[in-house]
Amino acid sequence: MTTDQTRKTMEHYLEALLSSGDFGKYLAGDVSFTLEGADRVVKGREAVRQTIVFFHETAFRTDIELKGLICDGNRAAVEAEFVGTHIGEFEGIAATHRSVRLPYSVAYSLDSGLITSLRVYFSLEALVRQLHAGVAAAVPV
Repeated sequence: MTTDQTRKTMEHYLEALLSSGDFGKYLAGDVSFTLEGADRVVKGREAVRQTIVFFHETAFRTDIELKGLICDGNRAAVEAEFVGTHIGEFEGIAATHRSVRLPYSVAYSLDSGLITSLRVYFSLEALVRQLHAGVAAAVPV
């Protein structure tokens, strides 16, 4: 893919993702989602789509702040801020309704107009700390 083709695909994917649209149509059938540093890998279009929906709509209600998109050939990278409210169970923690904010980035590989891999650089540890801080703050002294 050319850089222009990659940019167009990524722009459409991000627009669909950020508007709760059909972002899954931009994922290859054998796409992989890797949460780097956490030894978590999800494979397959529907499983990856469900994982993304879990983060954005089930465990959290998010308003992702996109900071930048870089495209080079069949690769792309996004820098963003994960901004949301904890509305469902996550990592064994019941909904705290706590606001969270965490920087993250995603590296993508694409082929034939579809995303073939997402490598997410996101600190689960930092996110869990924010959720526990919310629980501690809610306990009366």
